Amino acid sequence: MNVLDVGLGSLEAQLWQILFLSIRCGAALMAAPMVGGNAVPAPVRILLSLVLGYFIATWVPLPPAPAMMSLAAVLAVLQEVAVGLMLGFVLQLAFAIPLIAAEQISGTMGLAIATSIDPASGAQSGALGTFFGLVLSLLFYAIGAHLLWFDLLIESYRLLPAGAFAFGAWRAQSVVMFMGYGLATAAAIALPVVLVLLLVQVVTGLIARSAPSLNLFALGLPAGVLAGIAALIIALPVMVHQFKGVIESALDHSAALIEAP
Repeated sequence: MNVLDVGLGSLEAQLWQILFLSIRCGAALMAAPMVGGNAVPAPVRILLSLVLGYFIATWVPLPPAPAMMSLAAVLAVLQEVAVGLMLGFVLQLAFAIPLIAAEQISGTMGLAIATSIDPASGAQSGALGTFFGLVLSLLFYAIGAHLLWFDLLIESYRLLPAGAFAFGAWRAQSVVMFMGYGLATAAAIALPVVLVLLLVQVVTGLIARSAPSLNLFALGLPAGVLAGIAALIIALPVMVHQFKGVIESALDHSAALIEAP
């Protein structure tokens, strides 16, 4: 435990140390989907980052912070922001995977025009995407992934001490590779439902070809919606398992990013 001196002589240095240590936490909380959206006010996020900075300054053995208003301090602050954004952005990509899958399913079902307000961002989102996002959020908190992510954030100060390392290009490349994994996983999540809807459209086209007097739009759209809902009900347990795999992969990827090269 690091005992902070409460004397007035070293008060400025200790405040700078706490502020410097809270930069990485603040950047991570700003990018993370749990507290980075409009649901959590900015003062709350700032206060939480300062609390975490004080906790880290008290309990985690760290090298001294660089001198304030120096070039080393500016470079160290930029590195801290990069590490925090990196940890939060990986989690943000994981939460975007179900939304991409939902957009693929909604476009095939004909529900792309069914939108609702996303409580996290305050923007309009597809109804199915909002549902998938809520399922992923509930699963994220149910398995305790938020505690594991905060543990990784604290552990990053041990593995990558503040201001004492160089941000490698391989870390940025690793985040980009995780984005590719996210696109492939989103396609795998939406694949069963999209295949069912494709089969329904083929059958509808054959029926319309054999009976031209039938109204294709009156027959195809309700059939696609009903088949899509039925396929979602059947495939939902598998999707929940895939959501859990996405969360575990994001945490493993975050743990790999904070490891020393």
